Amino acid sequence: MDPKQIEEIMEIIKEFFPENTSIAISDTNEYLYYQPSKKVDLKIKPGDPIKEGSAAHKALSYGQKISSYIEPDVFGVAYYGMSIPLMEEGETKGAITAIFPQKPSAFLTNYITIKIDDCWYPIKHDQVIYLETQLRKTFVKTMTREGYHRLNLSDLELFLAPDSFIRCHRSYIVNIDYIDEIQPDSHSTFLLIMKDGTRIPVSQRYASYFRRSLGF
Repeated sequence: MDPKQIEEIMEIIKEFFPENTSIAISDTNEYLYYQPSKKVDLKIKPGDPIKEGSAAHKALSYGQKISSYIEPDVFGVAYYGMSIPLMEEGETKGAITAIFPQKPSAFLTNYITIKIDDCWYPIKHDQVIYLETQLRKTFVKTMTREGYHRLNLSDLELFLAPDSFIRCHRSYIVNIDYIDEIQPDSHSTFLLIMKDGTRIPVSQRYASYFRRSLGF
């Protein structure tokens, strides 16, 4: 990951996260960038290896976004971490981790603002049926509207409530509340029938995580 990519990621994060958030960016082995906050500082330095049990280590190991309380025996201080793998052409290239002193009492924002033609519309998270990668933007579908968010799917995933949204494919994130039926598909995968009738695949890469998350 080059410095320009890191700079672009940080610009996005500064826009959405509160000031008491520390941010760590890593490749698959070591940290590349770290910005501490006044509230929580893990004393990470660029070049430090990713510690087992850390939020970044969990996200890279599972290949999925994780939100978890991390015990103080990992970094010497307890923290709540939200970490998401950074993907490129289907391969994991690293992870970005938001580090909080405690679990946020309310999520960062309850809205996604989408663009339809020349207007913008704030959409509540609980109205979103699914999100899909399209042309380096994210297509957002609700029961009444559909439009585009300027962030790509991987960047936007970090800001979605983990209790409601789940990634099922590198091109799709779905709102669990809008899954009407889960059908078996070929090669141990699944097909989701959403409440608006959309059929969304669960890819083999995400099938085990999907089953574990939904408990079946």
